[in-house]
Amino acid sequence: MKFRFAHRFCWLVTLLPLLAFAAPAQEFTLKNGMKIIVKEDHRAPTVAHMIWYKAGSMDEVNGVTGVAHALEHMMFKGTKTMKPGEFSKRVAALGGRENAGTSFDWTFYFQLIEKSKLEAVMQLEADRMANLVFDPKEFPQEIKVVMEERRWRTEDRAGGRVNEALNAAAFVAHPYHHPTVGWMGDLQHMTVDDVRDWYQRWYAPNNAVMVVAGDVNAEEVRRLAEKHFGGIARRKLTPTRPQIEPEQRGVRRVVVKAPAENPYVVLAFKVPGLHDVEKDEDAYALDVLSSVLDGYDNARLNARLVRTERVANSAGAGYSGVARGPVLFTLDGVPAAGVSTEQLEQHLRGEITRIAKEGIAENELQRVKTQLIAGQIYKRDSIYGQAMEIALMEMSGLSYTQIDRMIEKLRAVTPQQVQAVAQKYFGDDQLTVVTLSPLPITEKPAPPPAGMRH
Repeated sequence: MKFRFAHRFCWLVTLLPLLAFAAPAQEFTLKNGMKIIVKEDHRAPTVAHMIWYKAGSMDEVNGVTGVAHALEHMMFKGTKTMKPGEFSKRVAALGGRENAGTSFDWTFYFQLIEKSKLEAVMQLEADRMANLVFDPKEFPQEIKVVMEERRWRTEDRAGGRVNEALNAAAFVAHPYHHPTVGWMGDLQHMTVDDVRDWYQRWYAPNNAVMVVAGDVNAEEVRRLAEKHFGGIARRKLTPTRPQIEPEQRGVRRVVVKAPAENPYVVLAFKVPGLHDVEKDEDAYALDVLSSVLDGYDNARLNARLVRTERVANSAGAGYSGVARGPVLFTLDGVPAAGVSTEQLEQHLRGEITRIAKEGIAENELQRVKTQLIAGQIYKRDSIYGQAMEIALMEMSGLSYTQIDRMIEKLRAVTPQQVQAVAQKYFGDDQLTVVTLSPLPITEKPAPPPAGMRH
């Protein structure tokens, strides 16, 4: 439930009417099971067109980690009617922009285009949903790009190593244990057949959601969707078996050694996510708690640990409750000179303890909620943001129709609820700690590999 965004405002009263500035989204389902969601927004002659597949790295099994991301790369390597790389060239020729992404929970593809070009990109996406070619000559080159991307994002970056170690330690049984890009050993042994099998298993219209936002007519989008996607046969989907994370007992600690300028520590607590908009009250309180700690320039971590006590060069908190799997609440920071990571860890936990004992004032709560809700409303000013918001809700198992209700629930959070979650979820039995022990930096980081898409 990432209601925290880079842009924050203190004029919520002015923005509240924008909650209904555009027509509500419309949805329909093709006979083959493909869901189409259309959000009309006629302020500019542009369109965001997205295809989302409910298949991410959490659906993988041991030995083929990274296959969801590898297929994302292969989706640009040609179909029965297009040569490798032609998809991107055609979108560029239309004056559009395109990209793709893979996460734990989903894989998506998008184009931002002028409205008259919508049918052209829909035709392109339908073609690769049904007619992707797995050229055994293309795959070895593309998997090398994926391995270089892994090196660039993770192995050559201290932050990437810390993040990977955090997930691997926090999750023992759940597939969030594995990195989305995959373990290097699995990538080295991956075959084109592995990627083809993944495509045939998950890339079906009845496992896809199309989201179109912008200067469009919903009925026209329906007609185009039926024309280009309606003839693609649905497939039998075999759900991923549940992999339940066992109860944690005691703190888990990992030390990562990597070239870096400064030491760093991150604390991750297992906390509830948002799976039922009406019942999961603690998720809203945790989101507010995160923003009390790190939701604006003078939030508690920055004000106390960085500016007043000067025990940290930086300090932060993070929580996102919308996910298919379990979620974490993080505290992190870079210690100031003369302060150890162990000492900073205690200071970070001390701020949670302070709220657990003393609570928060009503005026502080209102300031934070104003920031949170205003950021959510501001995001709707972008057609891309609107499409992303809709799709992420659908991929998490919630519904985009509940977004405004989530804002209402967030607005209703009380100081007592925030204090209660601070008391409940931040003990040793929920905690994983990863510490970065810096090594000397001996060379400049390499540039990103050619062909990396995101």
